Amino acid sequence: MPSRARIRSSSPVRRHLARIESKFLDGTRGQHGEPSARVPKGLGGEQMNGTATVPRHIGRLIVSPRAYAKQKPLLAGFRWLRAHVPLGRVEAEGFDPFWAVTRHADILDVSRRHDLFHNGDRATTLVPRAADETARALTGGSPHLVRTIVHMDPPDHLKYRRITQAWFAQQKVQSIEHRIRAIASSCIDRMVAHGASCDFVREVARRFLLQVLMEVIGIPLEDEPRILKLTRDLFGSEDEELTCSPPRSADPARHAKQLCELLAEFQGYFVQLTEARRRSPRNDVASIIANSEIDGKPIGHFEATSYFIILATAGHDTTSSSISGALWALCENAGELRKIKDNVGLIPNLVEEAVRWTTPVQHFMRTASVDGELRGRRIAKGDWLMLCYLSGNRDEDVFAEPDQFRVDRAPSAHVAFGYGVHVCLGQHLARLEMRIFFEELFARLAWIELAGRPRRSASVFVGGPKTLPVRFGMN
Repeated sequence: MPSRARIRSSSPVRRHLARIESKFLDGTRGQHGEPSARVPKGLGGEQMNGTATVPRHIGRLIVSPRAYAKQKPLLAGFRWLRAHVPLGRVEAEGFDPFWAVTRHADILDVSRRHDLFHNGDRATTLVPRAADETARALTGGSPHLVRTIVHMDPPDHLKYRRITQAWFAQQKVQSIEHRIRAIASSCIDRMVAHGASCDFVREVARRFLLQVLMEVIGIPLEDEPRILKLTRDLFGSEDEELTCSPPRSADPARHAKQLCELLAEFQGYFVQLTEARRRSPRNDVASIIANSEIDGKPIGHFEATSYFIILATAGHDTTSSSISGALWALCENAGELRKIKDNVGLIPNLVEEAVRWTTPVQHFMRTASVDGELRGRRIAKGDWLMLCYLSGNRDEDVFAEPDQFRVDRAPSAHVAFGYGVHVCLGQHLARLEMRIFFEELFARLAWIELAGRPRRSASVFVGGPKTLPVRFGMN
């Protein structure tokens, strides 16, 4: 059995994380709280049918929304896996078995081999078995309640991606910088209007990104409350506090049905928008999608609605989480905040570090299309693989001191935007939005600090801060 990884650093943060990891991996404690000498059964990646298995308690963390909210034990588990079982089989109650891909290099390898590892054959995000069965029953056999470019493989993937690819190119999105800057300035004005404190996530970050996305897509401003609720309910559906309903784990089948109802609300809204843009096109993304053709025929309502859903949700929640994650980290690292205030030229570095540090899209799933091999392990056709972006972005082989937030970190090859043919369509817009917001904020911000306990959302798929109470002063 491999020995537990040791952290050989004098850094206080490193020592703290090592204590967390030690307590977490020991699994049990003695009667008086001392670490138990017994290592839990299942620790060490023992062989099962010729495959390395993930220790059961780490597997339970990987599938638990609450573990992503707490994060520290989960990150300790990922650290252990990268050192001992970088590609391991997870067998967790209520889920089909899957491979956890935890190292940066392996995530890139799977991502670039899109002909071998498909997006569309099975669910593209981790879902309980009961939820998958319900989705297939509702759709007549498909694991997907919507069909976006995320759910597609060649040749369809490129056909649909090309619809908006030119619009989201770097040069094109830079042409709307003035509009994004005006929205950012207005949102900071609103932040100031709250007085000396606010919940930065709810009152600033989410509204900023939502207003930009509404501008880009062409959604009327008066519909902001409705779109905000729909996007929050979709990505916060695993968090009972955000949705005011029981968590997914309590009843996965019911959760799948609720998602179906929520998607029907999206469809009702975006079908109307599609028809309006077909009658009267404008200079917006809604008009591009509504009037696009696939194989010489108008795009179907289901595919058009799916396109709108991925743009309106992914482009909103993920970037707002990265901005909020950066501000949370800066509040906890006064030295890094001083670096930014002293040198705004570091803002592009801050953008990349914010995305790496937060990793709002925490995973995607792939399915092996043929029998193959990865890291010396036999992968069978139909096997499910989890690309653990949260782990890859903390990989010690790629990032020096990965558990430190550093605004002057050299631009890194993080995997937060994915890689290969499925790399994030909106990555250039996201970077531009973040750069502009930080430029506007730090031009006016004198100081900022936490005014309470920040919390992350309980979600396995898309996560990040759900509340960030701050106190601040402006110049």
